[in-house]
Amino acid sequence: MGDGERRGLLARLEAGSVICAEGYLFELERRGYLQAGAFVPEVVLEAPKAVKELHREFLNAGSDVIEAFTYYAHREKLRLIGREGDLERINRQAIRLAQEVAAEGDALVAGNICNTNAYLPGDRESAKAVRAMFEEQIGWAAEAGVDMLIAETISFLGEAEIAIDVMRQTSLPTVVTFAIHKNGLLRDGATPARAARRIAELGADVVGLNCIRGPETMMVHLRAVRRAVSGYVAALPVPYRTTRREPTFESLTDPQRPEAPFPVALDPFTCSRYEIADFARQALDMDVRYLGVCCGAGPHHIRAMAEALGRRPPASRYSPDMSKHYALGDDAALRQAYRDYAVDL
Repeated sequence: MGDGERRGLLARLEAGSVICAEGYLFELERRGYLQAGAFVPEVVLEAPKAVKELHREFLNAGSDVIEAFTYYAHREKLRLIGREGDLERINRQAIRLAQEVAAEGDALVAGNICNTNAYLPGDRESAKAVRAMFEEQIGWAAEAGVDMLIAETISFLGEAEIAIDVMRQTSLPTVVTFAIHKNGLLRDGATPARAARRIAELGADVVGLNCIRGPETMMVHLRAVRRAVSGYVAALPVPYRTTRREPTFESLTDPQRPEAPFPVALDPFTCSRYEIADFARQALDMDVRYLGVCCGAGPHHIRAMAEALGRRPPASRYSPDMSKHYALGDDAALRQAYRDYAVDL
């Protein structure tokens, strides 16, 4: 391999783990560049510097994949907000921004498609519309020279079957991940394990789960998926403390507040970096090699995941070192009076 060549997705997975930072919607909404509710990535056109900076922060924290911010940049969503005419421009710009940042490091660029919110099981017209949306986005991504394709947050096996069929029209590596709601099944009745096995049989290079569920409630389904398929498996939970009683971040309730926490008041449920690191280690122990964090992720979560996998990304230069904290540290140069006061902090 020459100095200017990058390893592709499959070579990296063969050698070890791959990290993909997702969750741009939530983070850019928190930063004031995107509206919760519609969650359409207009920011790609309106504040491209903000998108590039977030890509750059995730790269610095250890992400191996820069995913073009085309989640919900499909015809169905853009029609909803009256911007269908910007469809191609948003997709092409998002890919260009991802490529510019990926070139700053050793990252792969991923084209992205997602749940369309238009698919209806058994409805030929909806299937036709979904296929057309996927063909548009994948066509632009392939033309732009992306390194891989991701279909994410898919809740219908039928929709995933359309996605992988369109993706396989290219020669690019493919990742397909399912989002599992409260009842633990896809919306057309398949178990996550059966759905993953089916999509792997149809040619997906990586299959697994993303979004909706936090580390604790994703794990049971992840184990089932890992048992069901022989190839590469993906796991990208949301960084929220979902529980057996409230297994998805949409279902969380806050006893301190009357409002539903999802999507803009999830702060009290946020996982610590330690929890994300624990999840990464457990997943890798199961030979789940394609890892990341979805909606709600911050760069510190990605850094924690990278470090849990034995890496030291550039951001590790600033990983916590409490030895020099003015009261909690143990450095001999610290004033003893302040160290003694630590018990009263």
